[in-house]
Amino acid sequence: MQSSSLVELALSAQGCTQKELALKLRVSPAQISKWKKGEYISSEMSDRLSELADLDDLDPDVVLLAGSKEDAKKWVQLIRYLADLSECSAETGYDTAPLVEDLEDDNCFLFWNTFHVLQEMGVNIPRPFPKELEACIADDDDESEAIWDNEIASLIHDMFKSLTNVYGFYAAFVSDLVLDDELDLVDTPAWDLDSALLSLAASKLELNEREVPGFSRFKNKVESEVAEMITYLKERAFRAGVPLRAELMDLVFDSHDELGRAAEAHSFGFNQSRLHPDIYMNELLTGMRVIHQVLPAILKKLGIEDEFELDTSELRLGR
Repeated sequence: MQSSSLVELALSAQGCTQKELALKLRVSPAQISKWKKGEYISSEMSDRLSELADLDDLDPDVVLLAGSKEDAKKWVQLIRYLADLSECSAETGYDTAPLVEDLEDDNCFLFWNTFHVLQEMGVNIPRPFPKELEACIADDDDESEAIWDNEIASLIHDMFKSLTNVYGFYAAFVSDLVLDDELDLVDTPAWDLDSALLSLAASKLELNEREVPGFSRFKNKVESEVAEMITYLKERAFRAGVPLRAELMDLVFDSHDELGRAAEAHSFGFNQSRLHPDIYMNELLTGMRVIHQVLPAILKKLGIEDEFELDTSELRLGR
């Protein structure tokens, strides 16, 4: 989407036509049309368009969604404030990477992802930036109550709070599997799991269609997509004989509070002696593979490999 946003913002900032913009960039008008449709744009041209749009290193998609560069900066400040607030009150024992990494970078994925998830839920970004929230981004603690009175700010905070629990479970039980070289998950459905966690966290909020139109559709879509990712991950782990430390599908269907408690318990080491049933299954499969390899060698050593016959009747239940 960035090439499309860049062209639109550059046209607006320069007050020119597509043909005039093409002359400024020394490209054909047809190329401008292609970028406007979302075609790949080189980093050099992206930088030149950002200059013409006077973006101050802001994400063009965020600027377009916010309505102006000034309002985009305010949203960036608010999201950073809410991210810090949520992370400071997290109790899982794990850092919520999407909330704490690169927050000083105005191009951080968190800002665009937050807007994207809100849109997917059916929430419109208010324009202009709500005046009652400006005090919150001015580091005035006395005015922070305005957040809870503002529907969209309160919703973003709830999303981030849910994310601290969802990400805690992901960090405790899932991320090591996704990064396991033995599973080789690069460019597979499971590889995109971490980028879907904010959507998943939002889907776990208790909202109704009157508050957020389209929420039920959004929730079903997210759960279905993440369930497919988890199923793929579990199948790869099973085939590779890699044990699981929890039922990974809980990430999809448990509440964010339940996920947070599971992550917190694991961070304190309470679950270290408790094994998930899949681990027992993996151990059984490993044992069976060992028997299949060792038994023929034992029979050959005893010289009875040709005469040995397995009496399956002795293996039946009740005998």
